[in-house]
Amino acid sequence: MAALGCARLRWALLGMRAAGGLCPHGARTKAAIPAALPADKAAEAPGARPGGGRRLRNPEELPNVGQLRFLFQLFLQGYALRLHKLQVLYKAKYGPIWISRVGSQIHVHVASAPLVEQVMRQEVKYPMRNDMDLWKEHRDLQGLAYGPFTTEGHHWYKLRQALNQRLLKPAEAALYTDVLNEVVDDFMARLGQLRAESATGDHVPHMAQLFYYFALEAICYILFEKRVGCLEQSIPEDTEAFVRSVGLMFHNSVYATFLPKWTRPLLPFWKRYLDGWNVIFSFGKKLIDQKLKEVEAQLQAGGTDGAQVSGYLHFLLSSGNLSPRDALGSLPELLMAGVDTTSNTLTWALYHLSKNQEVQAALHEEVVGVVPAGQVPQHKDFAQMPLLKAVLKETLRLYPVVPINSRVFLEKEVEVDGFLFPKNTQFVFCHYVVCRDSDTFSEPESFQPHRWLRNSQPNGPRTQHPFGSVPFGYGVRACLGRRIAELEMQLLLARLMQHYKVVLAPETGEVKSVARIVLVPNKKVGLCFLQRQC
Repeated sequence: MAALGCARLRWALLGMRAAGGLCPHGARTKAAIPAALPADKAAEAPGARPGGGRRLRNPEELPNVGQLRFLFQLFLQGYALRLHKLQVLYKAKYGPIWISRVGSQIHVHVASAPLVEQVMRQEVKYPMRNDMDLWKEHRDLQGLAYGPFTTEGHHWYKLRQALNQRLLKPAEAALYTDVLNEVVDDFMARLGQLRAESATGDHVPHMAQLFYYFALEAICYILFEKRVGCLEQSIPEDTEAFVRSVGLMFHNSVYATFLPKWTRPLLPFWKRYLDGWNVIFSFGKKLIDQKLKEVEAQLQAGGTDGAQVSGYLHFLLSSGNLSPRDALGSLPELLMAGVDTTSNTLTWALYHLSKNQEVQAALHEEVVGVVPAGQVPQHKDFAQMPLLKAVLKETLRLYPVVPINSRVFLEKEVEVDGFLFPKNTQFVFCHYVVCRDSDTFSEPESFQPHRWLRNSQPNGPRTQHPFGSVPFGYGVRACLGRRIAELEMQLLLARLMQHYKVVLAPETGEVKSVARIVLVPNKKVGLCFLQRQC
């Protein structure tokens, strides 16, 4: 679920606008800020001390990425799908903090763990990210309520408080173990079918797609107590239509964002964008309507069995924590956010394990030492699997699902690294480069899960900065589904390690990351699953 925690368009817009100050048609955006304080105002601001005391510096002194430079790098140097690599380039050139301009407005980029911490620890009660005007426009046209990614302020806070229940705590996520293990069972069966269909009897050519279907099946089952057939040999048409529509919506959203509104009746992108969202909401509405009928029938029959663990939506509706209107606005957003983290992280994890057989052998030994082959892992077992957790943590460090994030401080001035920034400043967190910072991580480009283990080195582990890798965010806007995503990945990875040795398929070769909004492999990741002798 999201890191995004989770919605891809938000990061597309932020990446395009903030990475180098690009803004369509010169329009003013809510997330951008007025010109920085003049030097005399900065000296007079709170925190500045007259008469020789410490003075906060003016943001105008920071290095500035020009719009022309950014456009040249984006379109002529091929960074359009490598926006995360621009973070590396800019940090090397400008240091850990720089600005980019949109006319008289600026974005402030922070690219070190200590600076990320400084900003995040100044969060307000209702933290605000980059705005989601394009998503809101669809909701307004269709008369739909905003969900957790599209609303802000007090309404967001109330909605988030309702949605937090039955998801946020590890003990609450553990309630879904049996549900997730049922989906893992079906995944393992489908994996076996695909292996058997291959020429070698062990090959799966496109793991990211298979993991995507697994993640969608799992989140639908948790949210709606409904199986949607993602792991069947023949996937139902409405499920296939939903998957296609997610891609359709994201693909056309880029054009809808940067083309003038007058082009909408003339070009197909806007209609395709809206059609994509309409199918997504139609899919969610069908599942919500089914659940509403079940809840009403159950309440009329005298309530539920207190010992029964209900699905997430059932709990929210029957307890009165969420209205049907808010459910329709929120659940489709959660549905999409619940897929990318799991599917991409598992793909990258298996890719690296296939290239690091020593780590994979150690992981296999750890897993079967706790849960021998033939037994099904449970939530309690992972307390005894530190390496399995470390593999996932290291994967998320190398490939943060959301490589760029933001906070906007509408109502307060913010001090960062000795600079004073005015109200309405947008700070851009460059997570990709922060996660690969040699000041925080030794050999940062290499896959080393053991860096996360205690006493993994003779002289003890190097202390990691707590903000060096924050794949699920921080504070009250941290990923709502973090615990579910972690449990989902742990259950599936443990089962795979029980049964298979994973080897990189010969045709795969070296895989690199590209920023198709989230970080994804630049090619299909094919793997061979060699049956272990139980």
